[in-house]
Amino acid sequence: MFRISKMTDYGTVVLSQLGDDGSLPTSASDVASRTGLGTATVSKLLKSLGRANLVTAQRGSNGGYYLSRPAESISAAEIIDAIEGPLAITECSSDHQQCDIRAVCSVGSAWQSINRAIRSTLVSISLADLKNNRAIPDVIPLTPMMSQANNTRLDVRANLAKGQ
Repeated sequence: MFRISKMTDYGTVVLSQLGDDGSLPTSASDVASRTGLGTATVSKLLKSLGRANLVTAQRGSNGGYYLSRPAESISAAEIIDAIEGPLAITECSSDHQQCDIRAVCSVGSAWQSINRAIRSTLVSISLADLKNNRAIPDVIPLTPMMSQANNTRLDVRANLAKGQ
């Protein structure tokens, strides 16, 4: 099963909570109490999100964390990248490309296309969209692929919609 981690899910919740506070700095302990997450987990997430420039830390007695930019300009892809690293659904889709069978593989380019389509969709969805449950496109814009085995069209969109 292809899933984001709990930490990425929690990171989205943390960012959403900071978005609720606008540009006011909020402490990690306040975010933890408002979200029901542990303070240590929130602190760890805020460090990762800070390294990715999604949150800014303000020191001092009135310090805390706040979104580095509006929720509308923070993408779901950036959140995943900050916590899990760049999306790569297969080894050949990653930046490292350590696949041992690349020379004989006939499906690698298809997985790379799918990876790009998923990433493109994640880039188009903002934190504000996630937070406000805005309609997210039902159709992922993929070019239909042809099966090399029997020259039939693979309807990737239909399979993704069915959860396959």
